[in-house]
Amino acid sequence: MTMMPSRRNVLAAQRFAERRRREDDAPRLCEQVPSLKSLRIQIEECFGSGSTKHIRRFVVGSAHALFLVPCGDPRCIDGEHDLTYSVMHALRARETSFHGSDDCAGSIGSSVCARVLRFEGAAEYAA
Repeated sequence: MTMMPSRRNVLAAQRFAERRRREDDAPRLCEQVPSLKSLRIQIEECFGSGSTKHIRRFVVGSAHALFLVPCGDPRCIDGEHDLTYSVMHALRARETSFHGSDDCAGSIGSSVCARVLRFEGAAEYAA
């Protein structure tokens, strides 16, 4: 008996493939900000009375200049946080520290996802 993948798994796979395609189409970070030596972004996703935190370190020589963070709620449909504009603006201005936030644009059932992502970046540049 063959098991059919659930609709949720198919949609998740499609979203992952689309995000991967966008990453592959994006320019490299080292091409966009040649003086950038290192980049670290601390991410906190807030929901209800809780939050999760993690740090992303980027390999500047191979990283894409696209900063997409999927919503952490597995029930969220079409939810992601696109930090690209904010991060690239800070990097092009050679800011060594920057921060911001982004509301999830996805939905859970008939409701808007209420998750909020906050981020703090730290960058180093060549002289």
